[in-house]
Amino acid sequence: MDIPKVKKKGLKKKHLIIALVVVLFAFLVYQAFFAVHLSTLNVDTDKVQIETVSEGIFHNYITVTGNVEPIATIFLDAREGGRVEEKVIEEGTMVKKGDVILRLSNPDLTLSILNSESQLAEKSNFLRNTMVVMEQEKLQIKRELLNLEFDIKRKKRVYGQKQILFKDELISKEEFLIAEEDYQFAQRSFELYQERQRQDSIYRKIQVDQMEDNLRNMEMNLKLIRQSQENLNVAAPVDGQLSTLDVELGQSIPKGGRIGQIHVLSSFKVVAQIDEHYIDQVRAGLTANLDRQGQEYQLKIRKVLPEVRDGRFSVEMIFTGETPDNMRTGQTYYTRLQLGSPEQSLLLPRGNFFQQTGGQWIFVLSPDGSYAEKRMIKIGRQNPGFYELLEGLQPGERVIVSGYENFGDNERIVLK
Repeated sequence: MDIPKVKKKGLKKKHLIIALVVVLFAFLVYQAFFAVHLSTLNVDTDKVQIETVSEGIFHNYITVTGNVEPIATIFLDAREGGRVEEKVIEEGTMVKKGDVILRLSNPDLTLSILNSESQLAEKSNFLRNTMVVMEQEKLQIKRELLNLEFDIKRKKRVYGQKQILFKDELISKEEFLIAEEDYQFAQRSFELYQERQRQDSIYRKIQVDQMEDNLRNMEMNLKLIRQSQENLNVAAPVDGQLSTLDVELGQSIPKGGRIGQIHVLSSFKVVAQIDEHYIDQVRAGLTANLDRQGQEYQLKIRKVLPEVRDGRFSVEMIFTGETPDNMRTGQTYYTRLQLGSPEQSLLLPRGNFFQQTGGQWIFVLSPDGSYAEKRMIKIGRQNPGFYELLEGLQPGERVIVSGYENFGDNERIVLK
């Protein structure tokens, strides 16, 4: 008689195999489609600098280093050439406008003055002699006119008498015509002398004016030559400090030669070197602040020099109010140059991460601070303390701002 088999209850081996296959398949699916595969690096928390993104006022400024220079430097040039006879003032001395600094000698200039004086005296004598001759000729013409005037009166009287006698037929017609012609000739002669007087007067005036102009020109030329002799004494054109005097006794200085310079110390300027990255933002009129001994001083850009050297360009800044005490040429000042108005922005503290990322991405910490992951960001302006965040982060998020040179290509940093 057959005995029916009773099926055993419970897990069988094939059930275990099926379950194992299902779990393995699910794990593979999760790894393929849901799991995050990031290269990871373990880093000690103490070895990184962590900062928090905040919202606040972004001050658009840069710190620039400037050197103090005199407000102006006046170059001393020899207005006349000559030999150095005496150095009246030495380098470093404070001078007043008009103080004689250097004495030169020039024999050729002295000879030129003597020649000009001689020519001027000669011209003056010639002008006086000419005036005397002209006055004599003028008197001679007046005397001739006077004679002709009385001659006309006599011949007019004779002509009148002859006219009456001719009417009475007491004289011949020929005698009457001779008297008439003598009277007319005397009139024409008088008119001719009057015309000569007018012409001579015009000619004399022109000649005298020309000679007087020549005389004035010679006097002016002599004055200029004497002034040139005075220029042999090189004087200070302004008040200031004689910073350089590059001459020696006995040295021959050419006309226009550079012999020194004077610093005008009535005020000072600060000349700063700025990275060419800011060349489009820096312009004349921008303000800057200078902190010295607990007091803040205001400056303004007076001039932006266009030339760029070694990746930097220069600006000149002047004080708009008070100036620091005991300023000296060559001192170094650190100033905050304002490039724009303050604005409300997201602020990211500066750090060395920028050198590796160029400000395009940063490591952002998880809420619990156990790890940090790479995230793309966008940075706008920057100042010595902060970057202006345009997108990619929110206020309160924490980021690693120290250098990334040891992180390699890892996308997740696990903090221990």
